[in-house]
Amino acid sequence: MSPKSIAIIGAGFAGISAGIYGQMNGYTTQVFELHNLPGGLCASWKRKGYTIDGCIHWLVGSSPANSIFTFWQEVGLLKDRQFVDHEIFMVVEDEQGRAFNMYVNPDRLEKHMLELAPQDAGAIRELTDGIRLCKKMGQPAFKGGLAGLLQKAGFFAGMLSVIPQMKKWTNLSLGDLGNHFQDPLLRKSIKDSLFPDMAALGLVMTLAFLDSKTAGYPLGGSMPLAQAIEKRYLDLGGTIHYSSPVEKILVEDNRAVGVRLKDGSEHRADVVISAADGHATIFKMLEGRYVNDTIRGYYDNMLIFPGLVFVGLGVNRSFADETQSVSGVKYALKTPIVIGGKSHEILSAHLYNFDPTLAPEGKSVLTIMFDSDYNYWKTLAADPAAYQAEKHAVSEAVLDGLEQRWPGIGSQVEMIDVATPLTFERYTGNWQGSFEGWMITPKALMMKMDNTLPGLQNFYMAGQWVQPGGGLPGGVMSGRRAITDICKKDKVKFHTTKI
Repeated sequence: MSPKSIAIIGAGFAGISAGIYGQMNGYTTQVFELHNLPGGLCASWKRKGYTIDGCIHWLVGSSPANSIFTFWQEVGLLKDRQFVDHEIFMVVEDEQGRAFNMYVNPDRLEKHMLELAPQDAGAIRELTDGIRLCKKMGQPAFKGGLAGLLQKAGFFAGMLSVIPQMKKWTNLSLGDLGNHFQDPLLRKSIKDSLFPDMAALGLVMTLAFLDSKTAGYPLGGSMPLAQAIEKRYLDLGGTIHYSSPVEKILVEDNRAVGVRLKDGSEHRADVVISAADGHATIFKMLEGRYVNDTIRGYYDNMLIFPGLVFVGLGVNRSFADETQSVSGVKYALKTPIVIGGKSHEILSAHLYNFDPTLAPEGKSVLTIMFDSDYNYWKTLAADPAAYQAEKHAVSEAVLDGLEQRWPGIGSQVEMIDVATPLTFERYTGNWQGSFEGWMITPKALMMKMDNTLPGLQNFYMAGQWVQPGGGLPGGVMSGRRAITDICKKDKVKFHTTKI
């Protein structure tokens, strides 16, 4: 018998990973991608000699001390990869010029915060003890044989002892955690460290990973990562069709049997995996035929990561005098700026002064992100001239905001590039221009979503719309999960290889 064929929609991390695991397990796979490059939201692009990175800040599993390291070995991500491990997550500066360094090490962080706000000793120790707790849990890479069994037994025994304490961090939002602080600088810093609606576990776990040096930044940024998994997939015999947007998933007798592209061509397959946008998959490619109240409830009621105005700048300046950190410097503006119709009193500038591969020698890349309303830009885009004028206004506003922190920087800016939520939608198809799917709120954090649809056979989903949180590890694991489910159904023993 010839091997089963699988058609995969989307060449992001989830889609290519599904292809990699499919090829490893004897299936014939083809990936169909809207864009002309791999990676999906894990993207970077070049402008005037500068590389703007649109994704990676840290990569969980960057060392063998974390179990996700194994997945990266399987998809070929780690070969010849160099990582930078930062000591500071971000620097936050208030209107009075006070600076808060959010150290990733809980002892150092606690000492610094107590110096800034001794009146917040209780809240400070609550936060730093949470980080220590997450470090205790960790995600170790287990050894094989008897030693591995003993290691696992000890790890899971330790896990059972801390699970009751962890419940608080899954039920608490960052907004709630920030309110535990009296000091305005610390309160605002904690609330806005990621997103106020996000579960506080997201911050304490991230800081724990960073301090354990298992979540480093890969030099070169996003595109080398995407190219690495693309190479792994192609070397395993897979096929990618770029500039091939899927318009419809073909269904016969409630079985997925292939895909139809926008150009009208049809490609038959025994199984279809959609690693594309969830809303487009369910309500457009499948015309809303395979849904239930649970699925409708996801898209009607759950929070998603917001659309972004994403600004990249190439600057003739090294920023060698600025503290290197994971997320850059966030500072209060003396004069607010308006971005996409919304006033902003804070500007967060991600300085890539630690990655010399992104800019010519002595120069740097900056990226700046603002939450922005998708519908504002969608309405504006009906008039292309008005849309471009608004993007230009964003450039001017950002330059004004940067001048307030770095006087004279305007004359050093050699490149500026503005992306809107519509840009994200155009390149990845993401619903409402969201950059990472479902928000990891306390309510959504432990939610388990199906990767199949009711009433439809031979069909699976992968990616950020089948699990809250998104991210590159989640993408790979969801692609892996789809293939393990297919293998189980076909009574094929799932296996992997590493490089």
